[in-house]
Amino acid sequence: MTIGIGGWGSRRKPMSIVRAIARSTLKDLTVVSYGGPDVGLLCATGKVKRVVFGFVTLDSIPIEPHFRAARQAGAVEVTEYDEGMFYLGLLAAAWRVPVLATRAGLGSDIMRVNPQLTTVQSPYSDEQLVAVPALQLDAAFVHMNRADQRGNAAFLGPDLYFDDVFLMAAKQRFVSTERLVETGDLLQEARVQQLRVNRSMVDGVVHSPHGAHFTSCEPDYGRDEDFQKLYAGSVGDAWAPFLARYIDVDESAYQAAVAQ
Repeated sequence: MTIGIGGWGSRRKPMSIVRAIARSTLKDLTVVSYGGPDVGLLCATGKVKRVVFGFVTLDSIPIEPHFRAARQAGAVEVTEYDEGMFYLGLLAAAWRVPVLATRAGLGSDIMRVNPQLTTVQSPYSDEQLVAVPALQLDAAFVHMNRADQRGNAAFLGPDLYFDDVFLMAAKQRFVSTERLVETGDLLQEARVQQLRVNRSMVDGVVHSPHGAHFTSCEPDYGRDEDFQKLYAGSVGDAWAPFLARYIDVDESAYQAAVAQ
């Protein structure tokens, strides 16, 4: 199964859903993400076969430590794209076309580390372009600040992070939200430009207050840097107690634990 996870690094990730996947029986996942702790947590819990990414970072901690450990151990396969190529792959899937062409990647190691990539000649000139394949998703998960029960949703922070494209690239689409509101109340806090997810793009809505923790969900809350440091330090011998206290518990127990 190929899943896409919205957000960006350690910003507005649907972490309550990621934790639920970590507790589930799912395995051998291909995870497509502008990666952060979503990727690291799923690697650490043995759920991932392949990661397709433009980067995997905790922002204030440059390299995601659990992803680094999994990659150094050869525990996961990787497809590493330039950020723009990654976006074009999602966009191709959203537009239901097999490829989109770009100059990005030419003359770089992108082609060497991704031998499955090929070039195509422009039909209008002799120019060679990289053919970026569509990143088709079986399911996509994003976290939004506000949503109604039908799937219309708004972000209130500084950036959408391509969450709408993740949803449009997937067969099944799910939104977790800080607060469920009536449809007519969505624009009480959001500008119309922030109402970028509509019900035709969504198959299910999850009410999940504080559901992006420990990543940021501006303006509702910032990143929990202290907990992120605890998570980052849990590689190795510290992983088992971290897993027992924060992951192998239901969401209400997790929220109670991090509130202490």
